[in-house]
Amino acid sequence: MDINIWAVLVAAASSFLLGGLWYSPILFLNPWNKAMQREADDNGHPAKVFGLSFAFSVVSAYVFALLLGPEPMLSDAIKAALLVGVGFIGMSFGINYQFANRPISALLIDGGYHIGQFTLYAVILGLWH
Repeated sequence: MDINIWAVLVAAASSFLLGGLWYSPILFLNPWNKAMQREADDNGHPAKVFGLSFAFSVVSAYVFALLLGPEPMLSDAIKAALLVGVGFIGMSFGINYQFANRPISALLIDGGYHIGQFTLYAVILGLWH
């Protein structure tokens, strides 16, 4: 399939930037740390965390691009993003979070991020063929 690799890389970078804002003190870092019973310095080695996170973003953007096809309509891409974000990721997190006894606030923060992530992917991949 003819996938625009540049669009995939920009989509991955956009989700990486969204994550930086989403999990910052400006938005949800403090409520997320509280919900997950974490301290601010529990994030591990930054190079490893950021490197692997970006690699995972590239893989997810590429697979989403494969799912959409080479020239998706923007409306179809956004619909697919919401279905993937809510239906697959959000619900899978919901199952895991219930068994791990994590609070619903953590699920809403993490699930919300991934809905935003795939929506960004959809906008970029839906506009840049």
